Amino acid sequence: MNNNQVRVGIIGLGNIGQQHISHILNYPVKRCEITALCSRTKIQIEGLASAKHFTDYRDMIDSGMCNAVIIASPTMSHLEMGEYALKKGLHVLMEKPLGLSVKEGETLLNVAKPDQVFALMLNQRVAPVFSKMKQIIQSNELGNMQRVHWTMTNWFRPEVYFKVSDWRATWAGEGGGLLLNQCIHNIDILQWLTGMPTSLQGFCGFGRYHDIEVEDEASAFFEYENGASGVFIGSTGESPGMNRFDIVGDNAMLSFDGTSLLLTTNTPATSQFNQQTKDMFGQPNTNTKDITPQHTVNQHALIIANFVDAIIDKKALIAPAKDGLNSLAMANAILLSAWTGKKVSFPLDSKVYQAALDQKLVHSSLREKANIDVNIDMESSYR
Repeated sequence: MNNNQVRVGIIGLGNIGQQHISHILNYPVKRCEITALCSRTKIQIEGLASAKHFTDYRDMIDSGMCNAVIIASPTMSHLEMGEYALKKGLHVLMEKPLGLSVKEGETLLNVAKPDQVFALMLNQRVAPVFSKMKQIIQSNELGNMQRVHWTMTNWFRPEVYFKVSDWRATWAGEGGGLLLNQCIHNIDILQWLTGMPTSLQGFCGFGRYHDIEVEDEASAFFEYENGASGVFIGSTGESPGMNRFDIVGDNAMLSFDGTSLLLTTNTPATSQFNQQTKDMFGQPNTNTKDITPQHTVNQHALIIANFVDAIIDKKALIAPAKDGLNSLAMANAILLSAWTGKKVSFPLDSKVYQAALDQKLVHSSLREKANIDVNIDMESSYR
């Protein structure tokens, strides 16, 4: 085996699986060769004539043709496929989320060995705007966090998006809807930037805008250890929707409107002005700067390249699989809170949530896929 070349097998050749193949071939991702493909039916993919096709992921993993896999299958199979690949000693890059629940994620992490690279496709961590926000927060330029608020309602999905899939937006197939599919990226970025809350209260609309059994609308109120509060609102039923993300600190505020990133600084800090001013209706002087990054990146390709570098060069992962537990815990907690009407504290009791999810799974099944000729533009799916 060439130690300077990662031989990758792709499990799942749906929309996102083919996107990952395109990123590897066209970015291109160096020191990475796609040697095997796995899907229920054979799909011809340009540029991969030499890759062997398998219809059973176990046969592909056992073939010895790859030492790493990218799992791009429906969420319901992440546990089974990930566990098999990890037990066989392969490196794994998992499409988000880590599983249907925190318990599934914990199971996978317990299987992984120290010498295995286990990563998750949390690609928005390399988005320039969020990298910039991370840099500013780590520099303590904002000061003590007071409030975080993200309204992320421009994830609109029409009914046909659900009709052409048998697993999507079912408890059995996805373990949820909006929170486990679209907003898992936003929830990851939220906790990556601001840390985990100590508790939350969640509210969900289940099938409010679509003929589905899971949530297509969600709101949550967070409480943080330092007394800060937070709000998250998501929806796949609003159009045009909006993307507004604010992180308010004692010294400054970051505001992202989906396009521009602004930094507003206070002189002096709010707490200092509050205690010292004699102006009854005064407020600190402010200065607002546009700090929007002017460059773009191929987020998915960068995560795959980082995965390859971690295997060959032992480079630190941008999105290790264990990091996926936090966003999954928050998504699970919002659902649990919505089901029970009660506040949920962290760390989430994965057994309690799993028991609640199991009750949903008893009455859930995959739908019959509609035979509709749809237009697919994957670039339009990203936010």
